[in-house]
Amino acid sequence: MKSRLFSFLLIWALVPLASAQEASPDVLIKGLSEDVIAAIRQDKDIQAGDADKISALVEAKILPHFDFRRTTQVAMGVNWRRASADQQERLTSEFRLLLVRTYSGALASYRDQIIELKPLRASPGDSEVTVRSQVKQSGAEPITIDYAMEKTASGWKIFDVSIGGISLAANYRTAFGEEVRNHGVDGLIALLADKNRQAAARPKRAA
Repeated sequence: MKSRLFSFLLIWALVPLASAQEASPDVLIKGLSEDVIAAIRQDKDIQAGDADKISALVEAKILPHFDFRRTTQVAMGVNWRRASADQQERLTSEFRLLLVRTYSGALASYRDQIIELKPLRASPGDSEVTVRSQVKQSGAEPITIDYAMEKTASGWKIFDVSIGGISLAANYRTAFGEEVRNHGVDGLIALLADKNRQAAARPKRAA
């Protein structure tokens, strides 16, 4: 039960943003989260774990509005500056694939949980904000989820999410740092690529 709930929480970590860029970040998250959940509820194949349909939903609704480069930078910490421009691009690409597979599996864990957004504490000129929320489900304590968002030239983007106070991106930092110390940036890239190849070789069924 605990594992299923944590997996579901990743859905909210990737709630996409609306194309109407004038709306506030919290309103964007609320509206689009409702769209994503409606799509899940209406498609029995997605509910059953159809990996192709889940991936299509992630591609259409989520990926265009997530700043994976910034997320990778957060996960790398000080090691980001030690990577060349080419290595940064390769790291972002491989980390993106790793996260997309994780998030696609999380979509299959939806079980009628409810999300409640807290009032947004931000000034009109802020370029970075934190949108705070709680996820509730019967028989479990509410879980807090904080969305770190930045305003870019192409609109608001999510670049990190904290679940119960734990940053998903920063959670990778220790493992990434150890790999860089032992095998360099190229070693980390190779490790991520290997994990992605292994995941792609598994049966196409969401967990």
